[in-house]
Amino acid sequence: MKSRTASIQWRRIARYHPSAFLLAAQLVSLVLYAVLEGSTSGRILLGVFGILVLTLVVWVINRSAIVQWFAWLLLIPAVILSLLSLLWNNSDLTAVSALLEAFLYFCAAGSLIFYMMGDYRVTLDELFAAGATFTLLAWGFGYLYLVCQYWFPGSYIGGAYPGSSRTFLELLSLSFTNLSATGLSDIIPVAPLARVLVMVEQFAGIAYVAMVVSRLIGMTISRQKSKSGS
Repeated sequence: MKSRTASIQWRRIARYHPSAFLLAAQLVSLVLYAVLEGSTSGRILLGVFGILVLTLVVWVINRSAIVQWFAWLLLIPAVILSLLSLLWNNSDLTAVSALLEAFLYFCAAGSLIFYMMGDYRVTLDELFAAGATFTLLAWGFGYLYLVCQYWFPGSYIGGAYPGSSRTFLELLSLSFTNLSATGLSDIIPVAPLARVLVMVEQFAGIAYVAMVVSRLIGMTISRQKSKSGS
Protein backbone atom coordinates (compact mmCIF):
# COMPACT_ATOMS: atom_id res chain seq x y z
CA MET A 1 0.00 0.00 0.00
CA LYS A 2 2.81 2.38 0.91
CA SER A 3 4.70 1.60 -2.29
CA ARG A 4 1.58 2.25 -4.34
CA THR A 5 1.01 5.57 -2.58
CA ALA A 6 4.64 6.55 -3.18
CA SER A 7 4.33 5.59 -6.84
CA ILE A 8 1.23 7.77 -7.20
CA GLN A 9 3.02 10.67 -5.55
CA TRP A 10 6.02 10.35 -7.89
CA ARG A 11 3.75 10.26 -10.93
CA ARG A 12 1.97 13.33 -9.66
CA ILE A 13 5.26 15.17 -9.19
CA ALA A 14 6.40 14.11 -12.66
CA ARG A 15 3.15 15.36 -14.15
CA TYR A 16 2.93 18.71 -12.40
CA HIS A 17 6.62 19.49 -11.76
CA PRO A 18 8.65 18.13 -14.72
CA SER A 19 11.10 21.01 -14.40
CA ALA A 20 12.09 19.72 -10.96
CA PHE A 21 13.26 16.42 -12.45
CA LEU A 22 15.28 18.21 -15.11
CA LEU A 23 16.90 20.54 -12.57
CA ALA A 24 17.77 17.59 -10.32
CA ALA A 25 19.28 15.68 -13.25
CA GLN A 26 21.40 18.67 -14.23
CA LEU A 27 22.73 19.04 -10.68
CA VAL A 28 23.47 15.31 -10.46
CA SER A 29 25.39 15.66 -13.73
CA LEU A 30 27.71 18.18 -12.09
CA VAL A 31 28.54 15.69 -9.33
CA LEU A 32 29.12 12.90 -11.84
CA TYR A 33 31.45 15.08 -13.92
CA ALA A 34 33.49 15.88 -10.83
CA VAL A 35 33.75 12.19 -9.87
CA LEU A 36 33.96 10.38 -13.21
CA GLU A 37 35.58 12.73 -15.72
CA GLY A 38 39.05 11.65 -16.78
CA SER A 39 38.60 7.88 -16.97
CA THR A 40 37.40 5.83 -19.93
CA SER A 41 34.66 4.06 -17.98
CA GLY A 42 33.62 7.36 -16.44
CA ARG A 43 33.39 8.93 -19.89
CA ILE A 44 31.05 6.15 -21.02
CA LEU A 45 28.85 6.50 -17.92
CA LEU A 46 28.69 10.26 -18.41
CA GLY A 47 27.72 9.73 -22.04
CA VAL A 48 24.88 7.38 -21.06
CA PHE A 49 23.67 9.74 -18.34
CA GLY A 50 23.90 12.63 -20.79
CA ILE A 51 21.52 10.80 -23.13
CA LEU A 52 19.11 10.39 -20.22
CA VAL A 53 19.30 14.11 -19.50
CA LEU A 54 18.68 14.92 -23.17
CA THR A 55 15.57 12.74 -23.06
CA LEU A 56 14.39 14.66 -19.99
CA VAL A 57 15.01 17.90 -21.86
CA VAL A 58 12.70 16.81 -24.68
CA TRP A 59 10.15 15.56 -22.13
CA VAL A 60 10.02 19.00 -20.53
CA ILE A 61 9.44 20.64 -23.92
CA ASN A 62 5.76 19.70 -24.03
CA ARG A 63 4.25 23.16 -24.45
CA SER A 64 4.08 23.07 -28.25
CA ALA A 65 3.88 20.14 -30.66
CA ILE A 66 6.00 21.94 -33.26
CA VAL A 67 8.76 22.75 -30.77
CA GLN A 68 8.72 19.19 -29.44
CA TRP A 69 9.05 17.72 -32.95
CA PHE A 70 11.96 20.06 -33.60
CA ALA A 71 13.54 18.91 -30.33
CA TRP A 72 13.22 15.25 -31.38
CA LEU A 73 14.87 16.09 -34.72
CA LEU A 74 17.81 17.44 -32.73
CA LEU A 75 17.83 14.70 -30.11
CA ILE A 76 17.95 11.62 -32.37
CA PRO A 77 21.05 12.55 -34.42
CA ALA A 78 22.70 14.02 -31.30
CA VAL A 79 22.31 10.73 -29.43
CA ILE A 80 23.51 8.65 -32.41
CA LEU A 81 26.58 10.84 -32.95
CA SER A 82 27.30 10.89 -29.22
CA LEU A 83 27.27 7.09 -29.07
CA LEU A 84 29.47 6.83 -32.17
CA SER A 85 31.94 9.34 -30.74
CA LEU A 86 32.13 7.29 -27.54
CA LEU A 87 32.80 4.11 -29.52
CA TRP A 88 35.29 5.57 -31.99
CA ASN A 89 36.67 8.48 -29.93
CA ASN A 90 36.25 10.76 -32.96
CA SER A 91 36.57 14.49 -32.28
CA ASP A 92 34.62 15.48 -35.42
CA LEU A 93 31.63 13.42 -34.35
CA THR A 94 31.91 14.85 -30.85
CA ALA A 95 31.91 18.40 -32.21
CA VAL A 96 28.79 17.88 -34.34
CA SER A 97 27.02 16.08 -31.50
CA ALA A 98 27.92 18.90 -29.09
CA LEU A 99 26.57 21.48 -31.54
CA LEU A 100 23.24 19.65 -31.82
CA GLU A 101 23.05 19.29 -28.05
CA ALA A 102 23.71 23.03 -27.63
CA PHE A 103 20.80 23.84 -29.97
CA LEU A 104 18.60 21.38 -28.07
CA TYR A 105 19.43 22.97 -24.71
CA PHE A 106 18.72 26.44 -26.09
CA CYS A 107 15.43 25.20 -27.56
CA ALA A 108 14.43 23.82 -24.15
CA ALA A 109 15.50 27.02 -22.40
CA GLY A 110 13.43 29.11 -24.79
CA SER A 111 10.43 26.84 -24.27
CA LEU A 112 10.68 27.17 -20.49
CA ILE A 113 11.07 30.95 -20.72
CA PHE A 114 7.87 31.21 -22.77
CA TYR A 115 6.21 28.93 -20.21
CA MET A 116 7.26 31.17 -17.31
CA MET A 117 6.27 34.36 -19.15
CA GLY A 118 2.93 33.01 -20.31
CA ASP A 119 0.80 34.10 -17.34
CA TYR A 120 0.73 36.40 -14.35
CA ARG A 121 0.95 33.88 -11.56
CA VAL A 122 3.93 32.00 -10.18
CA THR A 123 3.58 28.27 -9.62
CA LEU A 124 6.01 25.94 -7.89
CA ASP A 125 6.90 24.34 -11.22
CA GLU A 126 7.77 27.77 -12.64
CA LEU A 127 10.23 28.29 -9.79
CA PHE A 128 11.84 24.95 -10.65
CA ALA A 129 11.76 26.00 -14.30
CA ALA A 130 13.71 29.17 -13.46
CA GLY A 131 16.55 27.09 -12.03
CA ALA A 132 16.34 24.50 -14.82
CA THR A 133 16.47 27.23 -17.49
CA PHE A 134 19.64 28.65 -15.96
CA THR A 135 21.34 25.25 -16.13
CA LEU A 136 20.07 24.69 -19.69
CA LEU A 137 21.61 27.98 -20.83
CA ALA A 138 24.86 27.15 -19.04
CA TRP A 139 25.05 23.71 -20.64
CA GLY A 140 24.17 25.10 -24.06
CA PHE A 141 26.99 27.63 -23.99
CA GLY A 142 29.32 25.02 -22.48
CA TYR A 143 28.76 22.82 -25.53
CA LEU A 144 29.30 25.81 -27.83
CA TYR A 145 32.62 26.44 -26.06
CA LEU A 146 33.51 22.79 -26.63
CA VAL A 147 32.69 23.07 -30.35
CA CYS A 148 34.75 26.27 -30.57
CA GLN A 149 37.71 24.47 -29.00
CA TYR A 150 37.40 21.58 -31.48
CA TRP A 151 37.25 23.92 -34.47
CA PHE A 152 39.88 26.36 -33.19
CA PRO A 153 42.37 24.58 -30.91
CA GLY A 154 43.84 26.84 -28.24
CA SER A 155 40.70 28.98 -28.02
CA TYR A 156 40.87 28.86 -24.21
CA ILE A 157 43.80 28.93 -21.84
CA GLY A 158 43.79 28.29 -18.12
CA GLY A 159 45.97 28.78 -15.09
CA ALA A 160 46.61 25.03 -14.85
CA TYR A 161 48.26 23.45 -17.90
CA PRO A 162 47.80 26.50 -20.15
CA GLY A 163 48.90 24.65 -23.29
CA SER A 164 46.38 21.83 -22.93
CA SER A 165 42.83 21.65 -24.20
CA ARG A 166 40.17 22.44 -21.63
CA THR A 167 37.96 19.62 -20.42
CA PHE A 168 34.19 19.92 -20.76
CA LEU A 169 33.89 20.40 -17.00
CA GLU A 170 36.29 23.35 -17.19
CA LEU A 171 34.33 24.87 -20.08
CA LEU A 172 31.08 24.27 -18.22
CA SER A 173 32.56 26.04 -15.21
CA LEU A 174 33.49 28.95 -17.48
CA SER A 175 29.90 28.98 -18.75
CA PHE A 176 28.43 29.10 -15.24
CA THR A 177 30.74 31.90 -14.15
CA ASN A 178 29.88 33.96 -17.23
CA LEU A 179 26.14 33.38 -17.02
CA SER A 180 26.07 34.28 -13.34
CA ALA A 181 28.45 37.26 -13.84
CA THR A 182 30.84 35.77 -11.27
CA GLY A 183 33.91 35.99 -13.49
CA LEU A 184 36.51 33.81 -11.77
CA SER A 185 38.95 34.37 -14.69
CA ASP A 186 40.71 31.02 -14.23
CA ILE A 187 39.93 30.17 -17.88
CA ILE A 188 40.43 32.88 -20.48
CA PRO A 189 39.07 32.97 -24.05
CA VAL A 190 41.79 34.03 -26.48
CA ALA A 191 40.42 33.21 -29.96
CA PRO A 192 38.04 35.78 -31.53
CA LEU A 193 35.09 33.35 -31.73
CA ALA A 194 35.65 32.27 -28.13
CA ARG A 195 35.55 35.90 -26.96
CA VAL A 196 32.36 36.54 -28.94
CA LEU A 197 30.66 33.49 -27.40
CA VAL A 198 31.63 34.67 -23.93
CA MET A 199 30.21 38.15 -24.59
CA VAL A 200 26.95 36.71 -25.96
CA GLU A 201 26.57 34.52 -22.86
CA GLN A 202 27.25 37.45 -20.55
CA PHE A 203 24.49 39.41 -22.30
CA ALA A 204 22.15 36.38 -22.13
CA GLY A 205 22.80 36.01 -18.39
CA ILE A 206 22.00 39.66 -17.65
CA ALA A 207 18.90 39.55 -19.88
CA TYR A 208 17.67 36.38 -18.18
CA VAL A 209 17.96 37.87 -14.71
CA ALA A 210 16.50 41.23 -15.76
CA MET A 211 13.56 39.91 -17.78
CA VAL A 212 12.61 36.52 -16.34
CA VAL A 213 13.88 36.17 -12.78
CA SER A 214 12.97 39.73 -11.79
CA ARG A 215 9.48 39.23 -13.27
CA LEU A 216 8.95 36.05 -11.24
CA ILE A 217 10.14 37.79 -8.08
CA GLY A 218 7.91 40.79 -8.76
CA MET A 219 4.82 38.62 -9.34
CA THR A 220 5.56 36.62 -6.18
CA ILE A 221 5.84 39.79 -4.07
CA SER A 222 2.67 41.22 -5.65
CA ARG A 223 0.77 38.01 -4.92
CA GLN A 224 1.90 38.00 -1.29
CA LYS A 225 0.85 41.64 -0.88
CA SER A 226 -2.57 40.95 -2.37
CA LYS A 227 -3.04 38.00 0.01
CA SER A 228 -2.01 40.05 3.05
CA GLY A 229 -4.27 42.90 1.92
CA SER A 230 -7.27 40.68 1.58
